[in-house]
Amino acid sequence: MATERIAEARPAIDTALVRSLVDTQFPQWDGLSLELVDPAGSDHVIHRLGEELSVRLPRHADAVGQARKESEWLPRLAPHLPLAVPVPMGVGEPDFGYPWPWSVSRWLEGEVATVEALAESPEAAVELAGFLTALQGFGPEAIPVLGTRDDLTVRPLVSRDRATRAAIAEVEGAFDTAAMTELWEAALDAPERDGPPVWFHGDFHTGNLLTVDGRLSAVIDFGGLGVGDPACDLVIAFTLMSAGPRAAFRTALGVDDATWARGRGWALATALNAYTHYAAVNPRVAAQTTRQITEALAG
Repeated sequence: MATERIAEARPAIDTALVRSLVDTQFPQWDGLSLELVDPAGSDHVIHRLGEELSVRLPRHADAVGQARKESEWLPRLAPHLPLAVPVPMGVGEPDFGYPWPWSVSRWLEGEVATVEALAESPEAAVELAGFLTALQGFGPEAIPVLGTRDDLTVRPLVSRDRATRAAIAEVEGAFDTAAMTELWEAALDAPERDGPPVWFHGDFHTGNLLTVDGRLSAVIDFGGLGVGDPACDLVIAFTLMSAGPRAAFRTALGVDDATWARGRGWALATALNAYTHYAAVNPRVAAQTTRQITEALAG
């Protein structure tokens, strides 16, 4: 039923629609080539526009606010971060039957980071820790007062309790459900963050990292950007890293036991959500989420 609701909420998006939107609202780019990027993420349909631009249209209502949020914050964040991030060039308006704001950004060259290339690299792990350290340290004076910006807040881990427990029951036989339940309860029991809110990426996993010549080059897709508890960004330790680099990452980032426990909980919950919805129909998702669950259980 959940998959059916997602499908019903998604407007039809094709290259002809994107062409019409770009040509009408950004006529300075109407002569540029347009090519679908496939596979793209679960939140957006992406086209490459010419050699230097990308066009992103949200697939579903949950991603609607991302275009304007990235346009507001990424130009301010970019100078303070050690890896490249998308540079917003414009926000488009609904038209031609498409219902939501959409965006044009600078195209970032690179390949999506892979476990095969980087899982055993302590250098990459430390570099990612440096990125998060810089993000978390970005202008405390720029952090909005919590509660005044719904687009920069995230629901707490406990809000995923019912769905996560249901998913654990659903995957019995495929994974060690007793170990998963123990991990999940430890995450919920971990003390809350003791300190001021900091910035987090919000969707910090392998698919949102780019590499050039085997080295990390960029971080993309800041739709989940927010302020609060950065434990959600520890998901990268379980989507990308093996045990040794993961330990180097944790040390470089200075993560305490409670934050690490919450991070493992985020990794488990997000992996189970994707696994139960998509693994049966998408072998790539099945492999990625199986690894994420296995690594989260390993600690």
